[in-house]
Amino acid sequence: MEKNSFEVKGTFKTGDDWKPYTKVITAQNEAQAREQTLAVFGSKHRLKRRYITIESVNTVRGE
Repeated sequence: MEKNSFEVKGTFKTGDDWKPYTKVITAQNEAQAREQTLAVFGSKHRLKRRYITIESVNTVRGE
């Protein structure tokens, strides 16, 4: 199966503030890109999923 690159934008909570993020994730589809984003933030920043919002997921073209 072919993997695509997706640009995921949203915010995550640090203390009392919500900070924006943009990540490029390689996944098979948009649903897996969303899941992988939540997993990465959870493991690296020790955040619960309720403190991570995903505002948009777009396919990255041309590499």
